[in-house]
Order: sequence, then C-alpha cells, then structure tokens
Amino acid sequence: MIKTIAFDLGGVIITIDQPQAISRFKEIGAENVEDYLNPYTQTGIFGDLEHGLITAEEFRVELGKLTGKEYTSQQCAYAWQGYAKDVPQRNLDIVQRLRQQGYRVVLLSNTNPYMMEWAMSPAFDGHGHSLADYFDHCYLSYQLKMMKPSEEIFRHVLMQEKTFPDEILFVDDGPRNVAAASQIGFHTFCPVNGEDWTEEIYKFIV
Repeated sequence: MIKTIAFDLGGVIITIDQPQAISRFKEIGAENVEDYLNPYTQTGIFGDLEHGLITAEEFRVELGKLTGKEYTSQQCAYAWQGYAKDVPQRNLDIVQRLRQQGYRVVLLSNTNPYMMEWAMSPAFDGHGHSLADYFDHCYLSYQLKMMKPSEEIFRHVLMQEKTFPDEILFVDDGPRNVAAASQIGFHTFCPVNGEDWTEEIYKFIV
C-alpha cells in the first residue's frame, strides 16, 4: 500500500526546457555548454554543483576559468533557471490533493542552489507560494551530497521517511532514476517531460 509519493522536480512538477538553458549559457558566453548538460544529469562543474561538491560561488568562479570570462551570480542564476519552462498549475493542484487524501508527499530532486533560489521563492508558482509550500519535505541533491540514480539517495529517503520501499511511489521522468529505484523495491512511474500525468498517477496508488 502506497503511503508516500516522491516526486522529481524537473520534468515532473515543472516542465524543463534544456535547449533554453543551453541557449542562456551561450548567451552569457559559456560555449560548448552542451558537453556538460543533458536532460537528466550534469557533468563537470555542472554535475559537481548538483552533487554538492562545490558551492554556488565556487561554480561561478570555475565557470569563469572554464570560459575565460567573469560572471555574476545573477548571470549564473539566469542561465540555470532557463531549465524551467513552466510550472503547470495542474501539477501543483494534484500534489495538494494527494496530501489532502492522506499521502505523505516529498520532493526528490537532482538540483542546485541557483534553481532553488527561484523555486524556494514566492515567485515559484506565480501566486506567492514557494516549492516548499507544496511538499512535506524536500530532498535536494546538492544539500545531501548524493545524486540520483545512486542507491544511497534512495536508501537515505527510506531511512528519513521511516518507511519501506513498497510503500513509496517514485515519480521521475528519468528512465535511469526509475530503474535504480525499482531495483530496491520502490513502485515507480516515469512520465514524459511536459505530459499531463495527473490522472494516470492514480493507476499506481489505488
């Protein structure tokens, strides 16, 4: 019986636009950025930031070294936040409904401080609420220093939530992340980025 639902952020709660993020990085002078960014996981200093191995300030400095330019924190935030195409209201509504129906609802995201600067602000939903207002808890890769699809991050969630794998539904648009969660016994659902999954999710929890 499902008691807890763990949602990914990008591609599930928000629609992601990887080309827009790449375009913004190029706009600020970071060429060849597509070598480091893909829809599901990042590499190099981009991956290090999401893994919590470097801080936002260290990323800003290292990006400058990589490109031979100097960047402000605002420029870095502008580029990273290009990933956020939109925040469909239907997704926020279903999260609230699931909580009202008695499910514990948490976020499990590979993300970084620049994205969270926006997501944890009142600007997130356009109505003065932050991402945190919608979830019982947020498990963020850069804070935990763990990333999906590593087994350790899923084990961490189980320990913190004091629950069993077969009592969690994990919703993520990344096939590798879903496969990793399935291997340790999570129920999983892998919607496509941008699609309306709000009705289909009930097939997995009833």
